[in-house]
Amino acid sequence: MKKLIALVLLGLVFTVASQKTTVAQTVTDNIYEKENIPGKRPVPFRSLREADILWSKKIWQVIDVRKKMNHPIYYPLQDMDDRRSLISLLIYGIKNEGLTAFGDDEFKSVMTFEEVQRAFDAQAREQQVENAEGELVTEEIEGEFKYEEVTQYEIKEMWYFDRQHSTMRVRILGICPIRTYVDQETGQFRKAKTFWIYFPEVRPLLAHQEVFNRNNDAQRVSFDDLFWQRRFDSYIVQESNVYDNRPITTYMQVVNNLMEANRIQEELFNIEHDLWEY
Repeated sequence: MKKLIALVLLGLVFTVASQKTTVAQTVTDNIYEKENIPGKRPVPFRSLREADILWSKKIWQVIDVRKKMNHPIYYPLQDMDDRRSLISLLIYGIKNEGLTAFGDDEFKSVMTFEEVQRAFDAQAREQQVENAEGELVTEEIEGEFKYEEVTQYEIKEMWYFDRQHSTMRVRILGICPIRTYVDQETGQFRKAKTFWIYFPEVRPLLAHQEVFNRNNDAQRVSFDDLFWQRRFDSYIVQESNVYDNRPITTYMQVVNNLMEANRIQEELFNIEHDLWEY
């Protein structure tokens, strides 16, 4: 009789444990499993021939994520649910996915992850702490990336006129997070470019991460779609030129910077129209 009772109790224990395991596995923050964005592939670039490129120009633009239209690139400041900011995704790619970081916009100088950490002042530090026996020991504290400091992104683009399709097109060549921070020595705000990412290399990673949609959580797009479809607001800061590709800020000041950027934008618009034959 005692053996029978013991077997019954043991069976009840296993039943309760299996029920708890089943419940834990089925708990989700959604009513369906998302498959669209996680399994998405980037739209392949169209093959181009040099003979088809009638005109081209390299343009550098800045995306200010403090603007309302660009908020999906900036938020969330900390990873949450199935969302993460663009800088969080790029850091993850460099650390875990073998994404290459470069120190220049010509993609020649390769940066290590430690150099990326230094660009954010996020390198590991040694600190003296007191252990359980009351003795001071040295421990290494992992550095922390402050995603909120990245308030702008610079993108390098190639604008070109495709003679075969008679259209002006644009491709992003690279993207660079710009960090705004307080200098600990002077107490003043500083702005610095951190690293460059070759855009065609990062596209598969961008295609798997969805971007928040203000109007409909069921119809979100990926980061790759956001850049491909030009769902961001930006302004021109540099164009390829004979003067070592100098930025606008080196020869224009204050409001004239914006006027020069508008002039370059209008020039791109006029070139597209001038290349048409009526």
